[in-house]
Amino acid sequence: MSKQVVLTGITTTGTPHLGNYVGAIKPAIESSHDAALSTYYFLADYHALIKCEDPERVHRSSLEIAAAWLALGLDTGNAVFYRQSDVPAVTELTWIISCVTAKGLMNRAHAYKATVAENESQRSQDPDKGITMGLYGYPVLMAADILMFKANKVPVGRDQVQHLEMARDIAQRFNHLYGEHFVLPEAVVDDSTAVLSGLDGRKMSKSYNNTIPLFVPEKQLRKLIMKIKTDSLEPGEPKDPEQSTLFEIYHAFATAEQSAAIRQRYAAGIAWGEMKQLLFTHLNDLLAPARERYEALLADPGHVEKELRRGGERARDLSAPLMDAIRRAVGIRPLS
Repeated sequence: MSKQVVLTGITTTGTPHLGNYVGAIKPAIESSHDAALSTYYFLADYHALIKCEDPERVHRSSLEIAAAWLALGLDTGNAVFYRQSDVPAVTELTWIISCVTAKGLMNRAHAYKATVAENESQRSQDPDKGITMGLYGYPVLMAADILMFKANKVPVGRDQVQHLEMARDIAQRFNHLYGEHFVLPEAVVDDSTAVLSGLDGRKMSKSYNNTIPLFVPEKQLRKLIMKIKTDSLEPGEPKDPEQSTLFEIYHAFATAEQSAAIRQRYAAGIAWGEMKQLLFTHLNDLLAPARERYEALLADPGHVEKELRRGGERARDLSAPLMDAIRRAVGIRPLS
């Protein structure tokens, strides 16, 4: 029986934060150690170009993300860990499948529709103002990422489910025209995975500038935690852990027993300052060993590069048979 193929891409536009760890990095690293799965994790540096025009940021983010995943224990012996840009077959496949992708399908993409709606709300004479072909067509690139390695399962947030449906539509259309070449991927949405709030109580996101970087130095970690928004309840007054960003973050990094104990302290009226200190100590103790490995990797980018190059070579080798079959299927093959 063949292994299930699981694939995840990480856009290289920022520094990994606590929300990234809980929502994507931790489950992915656990899967990388599962010998029953065939796992692919890639730095989506071409996707980064759609929304970031700062080359230094894209470059630095690639190092920080790769170092973070390695420091946290990604099994690169089992998983294939690579840069999207190191696998030219992906961009070649993007063009080939774009030739069977209906423009109307791309017109329905949420990101495109949202930008058009914003332009129209601003009474712009051009509904496509500011929209690049990268933004418009990136669901096709995402489909190529997935279809290239015959992914069965793709863990995504609910906002990305539409793109998986598009990848299936594109794959079905190609298969209908040229024969059964692509596996139809399935989106995996884990509603039990925590979505962390940030410093201001909104979802932790680079867009809101409210994140807590995963491996920020100890002093800065404490400073950021002390900034987390709380209500005006006094020490001694019972507090609702379900309405507390502090508890939400603690719970995501704690055992069931630890969380239960903190719930009791909320009921007893723990002071916000005390809870912030408790959260800082808990996170710092938990993250310190991986932070040390992360800092060592940042200081040795050559080692990180070596890991990515090794993963890229594996990815190219694995992509070659399908790419050859796809070329032949569409008529791009030797004349004799």
